[in-house]
Amino acid sequence: MSLNLTHSEIEQFLYHEARTLDDRDFESWLEFYHPDVEYWMPAWDDNGELTEDPQREISLMYYPNRGGLEDRVFRIRTERSSATSLPEPRTGHNITNVEILETRDGEIDVRHNWNNYYFRYNTTDVYFGTTFLTLDVSGEKPLIKKKKIVLKNDYIHHIVDVYMV
Repeated sequence: MSLNLTHSEIEQFLYHEARTLDDRDFESWLEFYHPDVEYWMPAWDDNGELTEDPQREISLMYYPNRGGLEDRVFRIRTERSSATSLPEPRTGHNITNVEILETRDGEIDVRHNWNNYYFRYNTTDVYFGTTFLTLDVSGEKPLIKKKKIVLKNDYIHHIVDVYMV
C-alpha cells in the first residue's frame, strides 16, 4: 500500500530535509534517502547543455546509492574533506514552486526550485536551481529514491558540497 501524500505534506517533507542541512544534522538528513537513491548534480557542458550520463560525463556530484552519501557525511564530520574546514559554513535553504509531476503506484515525481545562501569567512554566496526527485511512498514514510539537482549558477569559485544545494 502506498502513502497518499498531499501537496502540503510533500512541501513539509522538503522543508524538513532542507532544515536538517541548515542545522548541519547530517545524520538525520541521511534518513530522508532510500538505500538505492541516485543523487546526481549534472554539469553544464561547453554548449550550455546539461550532461546526461553520470557514468560517462562530468558531474558536479554523483552518488549511485546512499552509501556514497553516508561516506560524504563521514568525510564532512571527520574533516577528511577539502570542502570542510573551520569555521563551519552557515546555510539557509529556501524552496519554492513545488510541483507534483506524476504519481505512480508507490512513487511520486516532484519538481521544485530552490536557492541557498552560504556564508563563510565573511562572504555570502547564493546558489540557485531546480531539483527533480522521485519519492518512494511504498513504505511507512516517504524516502527520496532519485534526486537530480540542476545548479543554475554553476560558475563557482570553490568546491560545491551537499549542504550548499
